[in-house]
Amino acid sequence: MKIHYLQHVQFEDLANIKTWAAERKHFISATKFYLHEEPPAVESFDWLIVMGGPMNIYEEERYPWLSTEKKFIERTIKSGKFVLGICLGGQLVADVLGGKITRNNYKEIGWLQVKKINEGSGLLLHLSDEFMAFHWHGDTFEIPNGATRLVESEGCPNQSFEFGLNVLALQFHLESSETSIERLIENCRHDMTPGKYVRSSNEILSGLIHIPKMRTNMNLVLDEIEKRLTDKPLN
Repeated sequence: MKIHYLQHVQFEDLANIKTWAAERKHFISATKFYLHEEPPAVESFDWLIVMGGPMNIYEEERYPWLSTEKKFIERTIKSGKFVLGICLGGQLVADVLGGKITRNNYKEIGWLQVKKINEGSGLLLHLSDEFMAFHWHGDTFEIPNGATRLVESEGCPNQSFEFGLNVLALQFHLESSETSIERLIENCRHDMTPGKYVRSSNEILSGLIHIPKMRTNMNLVLDEIEKRLTDKPLN
């Protein structure tokens, strides 16, 4: 398959998703908005992944490419291609589907448990009812009309949703690697203000032991997406 991803800053890339795709010999391409690149034709790929970033989805004056990106995500969803949004990417997906993006009551930064709230849980079917995920966000998305809420955490009720058969949004990270987490700490340390669900850099680094299990969970989700796509003809 041809997987295209949207990257917003140099230090937030595909991380362990890249390893999964390479193992399965999928073709990967990217639009790097921080380098002012333009997205490709929707017809040129099968699956879009929208990555995270430190900006907010409503900062279009500071990041003019956000407007272009939202229109591109909307076109991709309407085309029937699969879209996976992660953290900021999940918020962008929610926004184009009509869900509001607001400040969450709490920042969530670090290792925090999340819980599935939907028995079917769609593409998250094979994950445990509760599992550890990595977080780095202050905003939250509203569940768009017609979407199914899948996951919650103690500090953030809306952690994931599916929309139709071709959209999955995650507020949390499963793709993170040791390197990507270290880069987040290095580049976004200013976000780590005291809070109920904000972990220190030492706590985050000591939690790197969770990465192997988290990578397994990410692979289970990606495998389900792959299965869903290969069970039907690709456009």
